[in-house]
Amino acid sequence: MLRSDSVAGRTARWPDAAGGARPTGLAVARKGDGIEPDEDDHPAEGRERLRAVFISDLHLGTPGCQAKALLAFLKAHPSDRLYLVGDIIDGWQLRRRWYWPQSHNDVVQKILRRARKGCQVVFIPGNHDEFARHFVDHQFGGVDVVAEAVHLTADGRRLWVTHGDLYDGAVQYARWLAYLGDTLYEWALRLNRHLNSLRARLGLPYWSLSQYLKHRVKSAVSFITRFEEALAREALRRGLDGVVCGHIHRPEIRVIDGVLYCNDGDWVESLSALVEHADGRIEIVHWAQERVGVPVTVGAVAHRARS
Repeated sequence: MLRSDSVAGRTARWPDAAGGARPTGLAVARKGDGIEPDEDDHPAEGRERLRAVFISDLHLGTPGCQAKALLAFLKAHPSDRLYLVGDIIDGWQLRRRWYWPQSHNDVVQKILRRARKGCQVVFIPGNHDEFARHFVDHQFGGVDVVAEAVHLTADGRRLWVTHGDLYDGAVQYARWLAYLGDTLYEWALRLNRHLNSLRARLGLPYWSLSQYLKHRVKSAVSFITRFEEALAREALRRGLDGVVCGHIHRPEIRVIDGVLYCNDGDWVESLSALVEHADGRIEIVHWAQERVGVPVTVGAVAHRARS
C-alpha cells in the first residue's frame, strides 16, 4: 500500500491494499520508529508508553482552561504521536479580552518540546482557532498544521481525525447563535469554578455544571446524537473504520452503524483525552478521576469497528 508520511493540504486519493482508491485525510500518521523519549516524560509506574494521544478543546486563553491539569496529564502520558484536535487556542475569547497566564505558555512549550524530541505532533484547527486554518500545509516548531488527518492504528484501523465543527449547523449557518452560545457557556464555566472551589473545600470531587445541564436538556441531547451520527456517516462514506473528533466536550467511544465513533472530550469540563495503546486498544482517560484514584478508563475498544 502506498502511503505518505505527512500529506498536508488538499484531500488525496491513492491505492489501498485491495487495489482500490481510498480517501485520505490531510495527514497520515508516520510509523514513529526511533522516536527519542523526552527525559521529562516517563510513564508512571505500571504504565507503558502510548502509541498516540488525542486531545482537543483546551481553550488556551480562557480562565476555564485547566492548563495545570493538562500539563500533569502530558507528563504522565508520553506518546509517539500527539494529535491536537482543534480549539487548542480560543481566538473567540482572546478577541474579546486578553487572558494568557504562565501555565498556558507552559502547555505550548510542553507541546513544542514533544515535537523537538521526535514525537509526531499534528494540529487540526477547530472553530475557536480557525485563524490557524490559514496556515494549513505549514509546519511550525515541528508541529504539522493540517485540515484533517487519517490515523492508522496498530491493529490496522483507519480513523478519520477532525475537530467536528463542520458538522455543527449552528457554527456553519448561524454564527450569531454560536457566539451567543459561547458567551452563555463562559458564564456557566465561571459559575462552575466557584461551585467546584466550594466542593473542593468540602472534600467533594470535581463536578461539571455545564455537562449536567447539557445531559439534562432534551434539545442538547438530540443535537449531540445528530452530531455523532453525522460524523459516523461521513467516516463510512469515506471508507474508513472510524472517526476521532472533539468540539462538543463530551468524551465518548461507541459504535454507530458499524463505525467507531470516538470523542476525546475537553480540558475545560471533563479533563479527558483519547489514547491508543501499543496493541491498538483505544481508551478514554478521565484525568480528574485518575488523580483521586477512581478507575481511569472508559469505553475501551480493542477490536475493529467493522470488518
